[in-house]
Amino acid sequence: MNRLVFVLGALALLLPASAATPFFPLRDVKPGMKGIGKTVFQGSQVQEFQVEILGVLENSGPKQSIILAKLTGGPLAETGVMQGMSGSPVYIDGKLLGAVALGFPFAKTAVTGIQPIEQMIDNTAPPPAVARQRQTYPQVASNWKERFKPLSTPASLGSQPELRDIATPLAFGGFTESTLRYFSTAMRNLGFEPQSGVGSGPPTTRRYIGHVEPGSMISVELMSGDWNVTADGTVTYVDGKKVYAFGHRFLASGTTDMPFARAEVVALLPNLNSSFKISTARELVGSLTSDTSTAVAGEIGRPAHVIPLHIEVRDPVRTREYNVNLINDRLFTPLLTQMALFSTIDATERTSGAGTLRVQGQVNFEGNVPPLRFNDVFAADSNAALQSTFNLMVPLAFSLQSGFHDLAIKNLSFTFDAVEQKRQLDIQDVWLSNTEAKPGDTVQVNCLLGGENGLQVRKTAAYKIPIGAPPGRLLFTVSDASLLNFSELSGLSSSSLHSARELIQVLNDIRPNDNVYVRVWRQEPSFSLPGADLTDPPPSAALVLSKTSSALSSGSSLLLSRGSQVAQLPIPMGDYAITGSKTVQVEVKE
Repeated sequence: MNRLVFVLGALALLLPASAATPFFPLRDVKPGMKGIGKTVFQGSQVQEFQVEILGVLENSGPKQSIILAKLTGGPLAETGVMQGMSGSPVYIDGKLLGAVALGFPFAKTAVTGIQPIEQMIDNTAPPPAVARQRQTYPQVASNWKERFKPLSTPASLGSQPELRDIATPLAFGGFTESTLRYFSTAMRNLGFEPQSGVGSGPPTTRRYIGHVEPGSMISVELMSGDWNVTADGTVTYVDGKKVYAFGHRFLASGTTDMPFARAEVVALLPNLNSSFKISTARELVGSLTSDTSTAVAGEIGRPAHVIPLHIEVRDPVRTREYNVNLINDRLFTPLLTQMALFSTIDATERTSGAGTLRVQGQVNFEGNVPPLRFNDVFAADSNAALQSTFNLMVPLAFSLQSGFHDLAIKNLSFTFDAVEQKRQLDIQDVWLSNTEAKPGDTVQVNCLLGGENGLQVRKTAAYKIPIGAPPGRLLFTVSDASLLNFSELSGLSSSSLHSARELIQVLNDIRPNDNVYVRVWRQEPSFSLPGADLTDPPPSAALVLSKTSSALSSGSSLLLSRGSQVAQLPIPMGDYAITGSKTVQVEVKE
């Protein structure tokens, strides 16, 4: 008998942890069934609430179903289904059914959609090992503004009920009011509900010692340090070191790496639209490793890789320094970096009036990839901070979305020098020393620039026409950096780049705003191909390329150029941002 007990005990140790908490099959769910749910309403104590099954909604997603249920008990009569309850486990007959995951905005009763646990586990299971292939994102440079700007609010469904993912409460700490106002729309369209003024500090310790159980509140740490951004949800299921939570997507980023901490609920805030929990992070627990449409999954005790960001703002009086850690995510890293940069400037400099910002920065990567560098000046009548931070994030976002897996960020740093004046010069007039010339002659290009308070600046550049230059018109376009950058980068796509090193070199060659550029060119057939310019092609090739270039509007990387560039001359302008463009011409004689 003792031998039998020993054998049974040994077998029990070999059973998976999930055997201790069996699942309730979706196929057995019937209307009228009763169960219980678990969540935290106050502090860290997991409490129960009552669940009544209303039915099953088939095909709520591709081969997916959602269980509709009514919740009662505790504060739910007053609050309804709350933000922060996402992931709260639901049990029938002691078996885990799934997680509270969806709700109806403005609902008078706590009716929710429950994500079946089978779907949560199946969707977060690691895919079979496959060869890593580089994903490409064509035309990122040309349509980045459309991809990154806040999305429009979805059309109203009128009186129609709308069952959707419970919004994830996003708490901000340390940010200025203007920062939250500018970025809240983008956050809402990503499925978050920003909570301004209720953000808490970082976890009490950076050691991974936190303990969680089904029903525990967790905070996903997107940013920590001088600013804090955390997103809250609830644990559904713990299987050894494996944790399942939320019951819906977080960022839908697939494989991910984000630290999460145990959290305590400070208060509940009833709201006509959607009530929410106000919580504070405590000890770090582990990191989320999977983010899918039905759940997030992570590992207890696993440290997450975060990216250090250092910021300095200098003025004639003093230098202010800020430090934060960011999650490593191709969408969120640029967005969070822009928020930190904007908030830094907004807190230390004047952002409502005219101003100028000189920016220097560097993004260092792991391995042998060269750093991505920034050195530019931005001037505006209002909010130079928004203009500068947006333009800084375009090359960073492009690099992270290029699909090169060896572009792993080690750290980022930025330095701002602010001036409370609009140091901008507009190109007002351009003229040449002569309108006719021969090969070997030197042509002097003169440009007049004007600024505020009647400021006028004259600059010149000399260009020697090469011996053997063909006769005809030679054009001189004097312009700012934007015109030339756009003409070169509008057709750039990651598919035209062959290595991370080549990508960073292209991005580092983006022209800064503090130069006047003299572009010397001819009006003749010329085409921009991936990685090279094809000038003066044979007539047959020009015909084919001209037809192909009509596909530009549909995302082709082939561009019909305005002409063949002969030379380009930069004229440094110091700490002034340059705008405008003018073109003049000289006739080259034999």
